[in-house]
Amino acid sequence: MAESAPRTGVRAPVGVDTTRPSIARVYDYSLGGKDNYDVDRVAFEQVLEFAPRQGDVSRMNRRWLHRVVRYLAGPAGIDQFLDIGAGLPTVGNTHQIAQQENPEAKVVYVDNDPVCNAHGRVLLEQNENTHYVYGDILEEGTLLENKQIMQYLDPDRPVAILVCGLLHHLEDDLDPAGMMHEYVQRLSAGSYVAITNFWDPGDEDFQLHALAKQVERAFTEKGLGSGWYRTRDQQLKYFEGLELIPPGLAELEDWWPSGPPARIRLPEERVVIGGVGYKRHVAIRPTVISPRSEK
Repeated sequence: MAESAPRTGVRAPVGVDTTRPSIARVYDYSLGGKDNYDVDRVAFEQVLEFAPRQGDVSRMNRRWLHRVVRYLAGPAGIDQFLDIGAGLPTVGNTHQIAQQENPEAKVVYVDNDPVCNAHGRVLLEQNENTHYVYGDILEEGTLLENKQIMQYLDPDRPVAILVCGLLHHLEDDLDPAGMMHEYVQRLSAGSYVAITNFWDPGDEDFQLHALAKQVERAFTEKGLGSGWYRTRDQQLKYFEGLELIPPGLAELEDWWPSGPPARIRLPEERVVIGGVGYKRHVAIRPTVISPRSEK
């Protein structure tokens, strides 16, 4: 049996350590970026042994993010975005998409990796409405109580939280569903939460289930030390307290596609799902006051 990879996870960012693979740098490599090292490339190549088109999954995730942000900044009217686990800058970043729809949209990127923060502040803070801040999705009270972040956002108005490709790097004992519930509770009505995650289809599709477990082992035992494929039921708990926008929690290319498919969907692309949840305004039932009877 291969020696288990060290657990990196969001609690222990690699930063400038070039002897361990970094989640952000491996993702950068999968997108064809240059901000990565041999150790990151080796980690991803081990995944490619079981999922040779995993790089297409990263690009699919970016396309999904772009469609979601266009919807939120456009028809949904959201002008505040919190991009958690933003990683290294790449092509088509959140603020560039949002501010095409609304030049006044505010975008705050957050990551707990100091290298991502250094690159992000230099390359992404292109205007007064775009900021890159150090923070951890797991910090006490959630990032919605982090003063460094909330100085740029109005908590009393709707916010869109983006958590793309991050929760599958949280092990079960960190309770990602419970953590997301804390975020939802703190959001104002009219807010949105967008999430993508590795997916274990289980008995929905036994062939894809086998692929998911193979790739999970490649991520957790040989490469990064994190990257768990979770079932639909497990992931639906992330949206507790929210109304899922149709088509619900679905394969990414099924969520408001830009057009007809150009090719048959790859097996690797089918074991990632995502959804967008809306926090509905609670209807307040008017109190009926009976008139006092005359004496």
